[in-house]
Amino acid sequence: MTYSVFIDGEAGTTGLQIRERLERRDDIRLVQVDPARRKETAARAEAFARADIAILCLPDDAAREAVELTRDMDVRLIDASTAHRIDPDWVFGFAELAPEMRERIAAARHVSNPGCYSTGAIAMIAPLVAAGLIEETEALSVHAVSGYTGGGKALVAEYDAGTAPAHFVYGLNQRHKHIPEIMTHGGLLMQPVFAPSVGSFAQGMAVQLPLHLDDDRSIGALHQALADHYAGQEFVQVVRADTLGARIDPQDMNGTNRMRISVHGDEDGGCALIVAVLDNLGKGASGAAVQNMNIMLGLPEGLGL
Repeated sequence: MTYSVFIDGEAGTTGLQIRERLERRDDIRLVQVDPARRKETAARAEAFARADIAILCLPDDAAREAVELTRDMDVRLIDASTAHRIDPDWVFGFAELAPEMRERIAAARHVSNPGCYSTGAIAMIAPLVAAGLIEETEALSVHAVSGYTGGGKALVAEYDAGTAPAHFVYGLNQRHKHIPEIMTHGGLLMQPVFAPSVGSFAQGMAVQLPLHLDDDRSIGALHQALADHYAGQEFVQVVRADTLGARIDPQDMNGTNRMRISVHGDEDGGCALIVAVLDNLGKGASGAAVQNMNIMLGLPEGLGL
């Protein structure tokens, strides 16, 4: 069977990578709009009406407009923007988050694609909150570095022109758009301090969660809780720290839909560092969208990934 998919915003970084993944498949027919008409409401409405699933790779306001435009259509939506990630009427498209998530995604009309930073943060925090190893009111900090493609066309242009710094920290006002979804889907009641940064590499991401240890929260307990949660998952693996060496490269998962989590630290010093590595354009964006699309269509989850 062939399914029709419309990528609204396919000219952007995420949209282009989704299109590349889907163009290689013979079970997907891409519904496309004449480039000269891609911003015309009527042309987009025609494309939505012809699609089984549409993937929104748009700014937040444009994504909301697309939802209104399709209100009376049969098309199902995956939204890669921030607009609906904490909306209770939308299913959060992180299949590995909880046992019931795949069933909820499969049945949903509206699925919100997780953000790149929040995918790594939630992947570490949520299982540890569920296991009682992180309190929902605990004061946490999350540190991360991403490739510059996560900043969109303007930032990519800076790096292409050689005018961007080798590394910079941003989100200093603690109002980064991923914080609400980290709290909501991580199970936190206290806002974590979030310190994102960008490095001079195109793709890749490392998200870090530092924790202090105590009698109950040991490095072994943290590793085991995460390993138990993700046991049998195709796209999220928990690996032992001693298999990785002394350095972690944020580009280790590039070109894949996989995320790797590891627990490091010093038991005697009472400090641990959990690190999630993923491709910010893979499991952090386009790969996750294709994974969600496969689940919604009842196809093998890893098809095309």
